[in-house]
Order: sequence, then C-alpha cells, then structure tokens
Amino acid sequence: MTIKVSVVVPTYERPDFLERCLRALLSLDYAPADYEIIIVDDAHSAETRQQVEDCAQQALVDGHRVRYLALTGTAHGPAAARNAGWRQAQADIIAFTDDDCIPELNWLKAGAAAFVDDIAAASGKIVVPLQHEYTDYEYSVSLLSQAEFVTANCFYRRSALQLVGGFDQRFKTACCEDSDLYFTCLEQNLLCVKVPEAIILHPVRLTRWGSSLRQQQKSMYDALLFKKHPVLYRQRIQTKPPWNFYCILGVLLLILLGVVAKLWLLAGIALCAWIYMTARFCIQRLQKTSRKPGHVFEMIITSALIPPLSLFWRWCGMCKFRTFFL
Repeated sequence: MTIKVSVVVPTYERPDFLERCLRALLSLDYAPADYEIIIVDDAHSAETRQQVEDCAQQALVDGHRVRYLALTGTAHGPAAARNAGWRQAQADIIAFTDDDCIPELNWLKAGAAAFVDDIAAASGKIVVPLQHEYTDYEYSVSLLSQAEFVTANCFYRRSALQLVGGFDQRFKTACCEDSDLYFTCLEQNLLCVKVPEAIILHPVRLTRWGSSLRQQQKSMYDALLFKKHPVLYRQRIQTKPPWNFYCILGVLLLILLGVVAKLWLLAGIALCAWIYMTARFCIQRLQKTSRKPGHVFEMIITSALIPPLSLFWRWCGMCKFRTFFL
C-alpha cells in the first residue's frame, strides 16, 4: 500500500519559482490520491493565492490536491510557515521542500519508502548545478549538497514533529532552523536516516552585488543554535570560533589606537598585518571561484568587510539570545 504524504512548501513573493516547483510536484511518480501539496504563503499575497488556487483547480482534474495557506500579519519566517503547513497536513509523513527547488520524479517515492520500523526522519540529496566559472555566492549555495539535514529536502513523521514541537519559530530567516530540528531529534534519540535516492535540484538564484555581506546577518541565529545544542554545534557546524576574524578585528583596533595615539609605528605594523590577513582571506575565497575582474573586485571589497560584520551579527545574537557565543 502506498504511503500517504503531505508536501509542505513555504513561499514568499516568488511566483516564478513557485510555478516551476508546482509543475515538478504535480509531475511526481506518485499516485495523485496519495499525496497533497500545501503551499504556505508567508507574504499573504493576493497574487500567490490566485496562482495557487488556479493551479489547484487545474490539478484537480488529474486527482491532485493542492491547498493554499496564508500567514497573516508581517513575515514570520520559513520556520513558522512550515509549522503552519505540517499542522494542517492530513498525512502521517510530512515532506518539506522550498519554492525555488525542483524535485526529481522519484523524489517522493524514495523519501516515503525510507519510513520503515522506527525511522522518524529522512534527508534526501540536494544537487546544485554550477557553471564552469561560478561566483563565491554560487559556491556557498552548492555547499547545501554537503549538509546533513536541510529543509529543502527532508521528511518527518508527524509524530516526531509533535514530540519535539516542530520548528523553533525564533529562527526568523532561512538559517539554522533545519539543523535545530535535526539536532533536537538526535537528542531525543529519534532515528534519522539518509536517502540519497530522494533527489532535489536546487538551481542558484541570481543575486545582487555584495550578497555575501547580507548573508552575514544569519550569523545571529548561529548563537541560538549554539545555545540550544552546544555539543552538536561544535561537532557538526563549527568546531571552534572564527579566530581569524577576531585577529583581523584586533589589528583593525590596533590601527585605530595607533592613529589616535599617534603611535605611527604601531599603526603601520597593524596595517601591514591587516592587509596580509585580509588578502589571505580573499585569496581563499577566490581559489575555487571565478577570476573575472568584476567578481575579483567584489571579493576584495567584501573580504575587508565580512570579518567585522560577521562578528557584529554574532554578538547581536549573543545579546539577543543571552548566551556566551564567540
């Protein structure tokens, strides 16, 4: 007998991506009567509602069920959207993916088949297609293929989600909420497995110049993840604090001190140290990425700004979530 599955997809004002995702979900090699698709709109957009309702009407002809849910008020984040979705779901197995992802035909069948015996959760494989010369941002996205449990491609029993309380809605952006849920399951001794046959394609979106600077804000939520799971965080996320960033910030402060106190030798030595460490950081980022002039220029500028900016957001998280987090 085929396992019943509910597929939950959070979305936020990305109709083109959502359209592509919906087409793929409606083409899955799975009996239409045995799975439902739940689109959770965090933007409460009239356009998205109409898009999903039109899709649902057309899909009904082939026996598919597509449902639209909206979160009212200001944006709550993907964690809250996923919680709303699985709590309204009708099946005992909940599959999660994102609106910018494309599941392969066998995705749902492979994921559902993993739930034998006491398996509580399963994580599929994410494939990120890259061009020959890819940017630093594209390389960062490609690291999703190495992540343990990512909400772009994972499956949970409803009972497991109920046991741990679902996603922690304090994670307001797409960062760490999936690791938090996975770590909580591990700490509850729930069985979690890998299903490499369940494949999701995750194309890299176009992004603006300096996207790596905006990504640093996510460091704030690392503090919450560390507070909740200090041992697993150090084992699986970051084994030690980013001492290289602290060293860069330290020499920046020495430059400032040298200038203010007119200790020009100190300022000069610190400046040389800052240039060396920043150049080394920039070269590390360029080793695997594009050498086009525009991209190299972006790497030079952002490499100078990322260390202090990253530490700023880490300290914001430390204060916000009241935990000592270097």
